[in-house]
Amino acid sequence: MPNQVSMGAMMMCSFGAAPSSLVVLPKNKVLCEGPPAANIMDHLPMTNILPFGMCSSPANPTVAAATAAALGVLTPMPCVPATTTPWVPGAPTVLIANMPALDNISRCMCNWGGVIQFSNPGTAKTMIP
Repeated sequence: MPNQVSMGAMMMCSFGAAPSSLVVLPKNKVLCEGPPAANIMDHLPMTNILPFGMCSSPANPTVAAATAAALGVLTPMPCVPATTTPWVPGAPTVLIANMPALDNISRCMCNWGGVIQFSNPGTAKTMIP
């Protein structure tokens, strides 16, 4: 059974070099085991989703430019998340601020081709049916 995701949940990007933690602002006014609970709209880059160290996606323009300058040798560059779409699928039967709650099986796509997923939901006891 999926767990509710809250502030401090650990995420990993398929093209990132390091984990990152989710930032959930208290605007939804719902707490989960202490920290604010997340919904699928908590996907804003540099607000909710912080960098994952270095990016190695060839679709990222900075990585492509650095790789071209290195004569085709893949050259990772600093990650700047580009998440324009909400997390999917979320938990449609549980609403937080009129949007589906964010569970630990949801994924978020980066414009550079990375898939962001949770390694730790930030909660231990709160399950979503």
